[in-house]
Amino acid sequence: MKRHVQRHFLMLQGPHGPFFHQLAGMLRAAGGSVWRVAFNKGDENFWFDPGSRIRFTDPPELWPERIAELLREKAITDLVLYGDTRPIHAEAVAAAQAAGITVHVFEEGYLRPYWVTYERGGSNGHSRLMEMSVAEMRAALEHSEIDWPDAPPQWGEMRHHVFYGALYHFFVMVRNAPYRNFRPHRNITVFQEFRLHLRRLLLTPLFMAERAAATARVRRGGFPYHLVLLQLEHDASFRMHSPFTSQTEFIDMVMAGFARGAPAHHHLVFKAHPLEDGRAPVTTAIRAATLTHGLTGRVHFVRGGKLAGLLAQARSAVTVNSTAAQQVLWRGLPLRIFGRAVYDKPEFVSPQELGDFFAAPSRPDSRAYRDYRHFLLETSQVPGGFYAERGRRRLLRQVVDMMLAPDDPYDALVAGKAAPRQQLRVVN
Repeated sequence: MKRHVQRHFLMLQGPHGPFFHQLAGMLRAAGGSVWRVAFNKGDENFWFDPGSRIRFTDPPELWPERIAELLREKAITDLVLYGDTRPIHAEAVAAAQAAGITVHVFEEGYLRPYWVTYERGGSNGHSRLMEMSVAEMRAALEHSEIDWPDAPPQWGEMRHHVFYGALYHFFVMVRNAPYRNFRPHRNITVFQEFRLHLRRLLLTPLFMAERAAATARVRRGGFPYHLVLLQLEHDASFRMHSPFTSQTEFIDMVMAGFARGAPAHHHLVFKAHPLEDGRAPVTTAIRAATLTHGLTGRVHFVRGGKLAGLLAQARSAVTVNSTAAQQVLWRGLPLRIFGRAVYDKPEFVSPQELGDFFAAPSRPDSRAYRDYRHFLLETSQVPGGFYAERGRRRLLRQVVDMMLAPDDPYDALVAGKAAPRQQLRVVN
């Protein structure tokens, strides 16, 4: 008879909203015990079980000592967190790995919008995908016969994401007295963060009108264009896995390469991240670089919105390491990147100098990318979402079993032990 091993989960910071609380309920139902560390009132107010909550109210310098104590005191077998680069998470991951504890990392989907990422040990630039070749992925897929659907262009949980973000920061701003030593991992204050979320909510109608007009100008302009996929300057992928310290640096470099190599009748379209909130001077940097490099009349800015329509007519795309580049590759468009990314494989990412890329971009190996995408959808990409109720239900149906499995998703597929995956019916 197989012996049951008791699992003890410690959760740190999760996505804004109730996902981690609901995940904990499922893990308890499976026989595990679950604890949650609250670092601020936002963490606390989305955790509805005070008996399993652990407040961390000390100065941040004491966190490495405290996390080591918690791992020992609670006999933790599994550490669960959202993103692995914020300081409190990076320190916890190091302590857990030193103690031989399994680290479960959730992240936004590498293949958005209808999937989220679940990995063990690390995500993005710390993912095991960074060291895996397409040939290894193809070998693991030899016995798979699943035909996966295309990823839709829209992200259906955007309004839920923005709402929970604003509510989270409101709690931190007005009710954080018990956590006086809390320091956010962003470089702005909690009040500033809340104000940016609120401003975005209030100005949504104006931004939508502005975006529609800019998109129409590009699509009806009749000129060939190249697309630049901007990211959030404060996002972990940009800060931790790229050579740039600001969007301004990246924007100026792209403009210089475009001026150097692109045909004179080609245009450049900068598309902002859907959650861009104005904390980085993106539009100012674009205007300044346009003048500096003599590109007046050839540069356009689109504030967020759907990507598919712009990609449908683009000649190529450039980004630091945005996950939106996966849609570029799915459409077989040339792609140039400048940061560490899980899709940075020689089969489908161009190595060209930027001026040469804009002059004559090399195309990706679409068959290789389809195999890569298939591998992700059989392993770390889980149907569902963090923010909307329907997305959370879909995610929980599958991810709990993945967490309880002895092998991580990549090893499970290689060993032929992967659990059946849910098919996702897509209606466009």
